[in-house]
Amino acid sequence: MSTYLDHAASTPPRPEARAALARWLDAANASSTHAAGQAARVAVEEAREAVATALSCSPHEVVFTSGGTEADNLAVKGVIWAARDRIGGTPHLITTAVEHPAVLDPARWLAERGDATLTVVAPAPDGRVGIEEVLAAVGPRTALVSVMSANNELGAVNDIPGLAAALGEREIPLHTDAVQAIATLDVEVAAWGTAALALSAHKFGGPQGVGIAVLRRGLPVVPLAHGGGQDRGVRSGTFATGLDAACGEALTAAVRDRTELRARLRAMTDRLAGALTALDGVRRNGPVDAAQRLASHVHLGIDDVDGGALSVALDRAGLDVSSGAACGSGAAKASHVLEAANVTGTPLRLSLGWTSTQADVDRAIDVLTDVIPGVRARTAGAGARS
Repeated sequence: MSTYLDHAASTPPRPEARAALARWLDAANASSTHAAGQAARVAVEEAREAVATALSCSPHEVVFTSGGTEADNLAVKGVIWAARDRIGGTPHLITTAVEHPAVLDPARWLAERGDATLTVVAPAPDGRVGIEEVLAAVGPRTALVSVMSANNELGAVNDIPGLAAALGEREIPLHTDAVQAIATLDVEVAAWGTAALALSAHKFGGPQGVGIAVLRRGLPVVPLAHGGGQDRGVRSGTFATGLDAACGEALTAAVRDRTELRARLRAMTDRLAGALTALDGVRRNGPVDAAQRLASHVHLGIDDVDGGALSVALDRAGLDVSSGAACGSGAAKASHVLEAANVTGTPLRLSLGWTSTQADVDRAIDVLTDVIPGVRARTAGAGARS
């Protein structure tokens, strides 16, 4: 039996989400006019209402997607394309070097094809993005700024309300990828003042394959796909009734439990980090101030160990953790986040979630206390032989 500490990659579905998915798995098409279809449509709209309540926004602003990647693409591409059509020229897009690829890749793609000019703002060494650095990049044709709420690797939390307010004075919309933030941070669209926001259900106890795009009323967005005109024409396609219903139930449960969960995870991650940084050559990366990092994340830099050997040893020991983000192709290369923040050492991310226990933390400490010195000794031996 393994110990799972990779909730930043995906956290187990909550019971409420499992029940909703099972209840609507055989749903009729929610766009049909017969009774079965209308029952399914009611389930979708009730889920939309639940999401809006959880996020403090209007149901009209909630669009269900296939996940966080689609939600990010819809905002970044859709807003830029709308701006291009509106201003009759090339709009300017600002993002950061530590964004998820779901933001960075479409931003670069837009720039490569001439649909936008692009500025990528560097982070501070702790992975946070400064408001002044973003504002310094703003120009007369800036049409969108995209800055993540919290980094998926380092757990660094950005001041999204402050940035949104500053950009609002300039009438520039802010999009934020809040995928990692939602489980432990109080995400409120109205209070934050963001124009667009992206979530992925499997990060807060929903099923994989469904996400949320919050698009502020009146924000011009060109759809990625055209078809039946569902979701006010922004996102055509048959409603995924079971997934949408499960997403709504999971988010309601996550928000209900969030304050208690945040305190519980903070205590466990602080204990985990304290024990592991007591080992030689191990340090905690990311912000020093607890208020500026996610309660769920511990990101370590480990000196003088081979990353591949460490991953194999931890896998054999039954400890499910991550050497980076679980969103790439699996290619062995340095994380763009760690490169941008100039983080050194072999990286190791331990991330806790709603199912995590003190026993999980105890076992992680025992395994890593044993494995790290052993892998370091083998790494040194291999270096001496070469």
